[in-house]
Amino acid sequence: MSEEIKKIASEESALSRRDYAEELLLLIRSGRPLVEWRELLQEYHDSDIADLLEELTPEERRRLYRVLGTERMSQVFTYLTDVGTYIDELDLQSAADLIDEMDADDAVDLLDELDTDKRQELIELLDEDVAEDIRLIDSYDDTCIGSRMTTNYVAVGRDLTVKQAMRSLIRQAADNDNISTLFVLENDGTFYGAMDLKDLIIAREDTPLEDLIVTSFPFVYATESVEECIEELKEYSEDSIPVLGKDNRLLGVITAHDLVEAVDEELGEDYARLAGLTEQDDMREPLFSSLRKRIPWLLILLLLSLVVSGVVTVFEPVMQSLTLITCFQSLILGMAGNVGTQSLAVTIRVLMDDNLSGREQLQLVFKELRIGLLNGGVLGALSFVCIGVYIWLIQGETSLFAFAASGCIGVSLLLAMAVASLTGTVVPITFKKIGVDPAVASGPLITTINDLVAVVTYYGLAWILLLQVLQLA
Repeated sequence: MSEEIKKIASEESALSRRDYAEELLLLIRSGRPLVEWRELLQEYHDSDIADLLEELTPEERRRLYRVLGTERMSQVFTYLTDVGTYIDELDLQSAADLIDEMDADDAVDLLDELDTDKRQELIELLDEDVAEDIRLIDSYDDTCIGSRMTTNYVAVGRDLTVKQAMRSLIRQAADNDNISTLFVLENDGTFYGAMDLKDLIIAREDTPLEDLIVTSFPFVYATESVEECIEELKEYSEDSIPVLGKDNRLLGVITAHDLVEAVDEELGEDYARLAGLTEQDDMREPLFSSLRKRIPWLLILLLLSLVVSGVVTVFEPVMQSLTLITCFQSLILGMAGNVGTQSLAVTIRVLMDDNLSGREQLQLVFKELRIGLLNGGVLGALSFVCIGVYIWLIQGETSLFAFAASGCIGVSLLLAMAVASLTGTVVPITFKKIGVDPAVASGPLITTINDLVAVVTYYGLAWILLLQVLQLA
């Protein structure tokens, strides 16, 4: 490591992280001969180098590309987001050579970010085997598990000896570094089972290969949806899980890294839907593209809000006679919305993490209902006292009117929060049962139900208690 870089590293405390970006920038701009760069850059992770590219000038990046070489740069490029900018800095053949070195799934992701013409030109220059793997992965819809698989795996025949299997592993490892799990195939290429690399290494030469194979190893089909597979795949702690075609032939594998990315994207999509978006928004996305994603749910929410507003007009006589109580409508609606959102978040998380039985789902519903009732009781009691004192002493109303009005608020809070907890749990569970993603419409529907319940409860109680029973208007 250079003296300048050592100096920076030594100034960091033992428990703090080094500023790799500063070290790398210092190295690139140090004026050192290019021949010295390669050895020094070996000490840095590909992700750190990828983060650095944005800080460099095009000329500095081109020098970096030459120093690192095609194989190392192929690893760096897998960590880039705006990959098109950097690909354009390479000539077509160099870009194709770089893609040839990538895992097929990473190559597909890179090519997807390029325009159609550039993509086609590059595919034509790729090694035929690489191009075939890319076409295979690209043939599956983005919602299918096949679109997330990689062809970076090692497979051996079931009828081999331990020694022959080891030789086959060594031969394939030159092109495939995902070797912790070896997949075993029948003579016709169909999937038979899997074995751990460690077991093969320590096995005696005369040990039957069959003794090392796990035939109950989990697998998925390439046409299965990502959403359906995630829950099953998360239950296994395997580094790689085989992806099969309809004829049970091994097409590829989905790795732990692929699974993490899939879960992250699913969570991002669910979050976007909860926020009322049709798809995830992006910081660099054009204005009208963002509008197109947001407007559909906003139109639906507008229609649902009109329903609530229509119900409010039914209680117009109450609002005209008791104008003061309209000031507290937002309090009831806001608290109901907050409680409903909490219950919804808890329920969706539980539904994603666990396969609940019918009994467990009922237990979850009753638990959230009890929480809503208890929270509503506490906040309702506080509102009864505090708002009653406020209306009586600050607004100058009679104590009877003040505490009758605050009583309506307190009871409305109790009921609204209880119903909000109930709907926040029941609605997503119901959607899950009928095969609809609970994150898609739960939020808007729950908000509308809670608003309706809160409005009817609040103004209904005010009409009955304040106007009909006590005749305070």
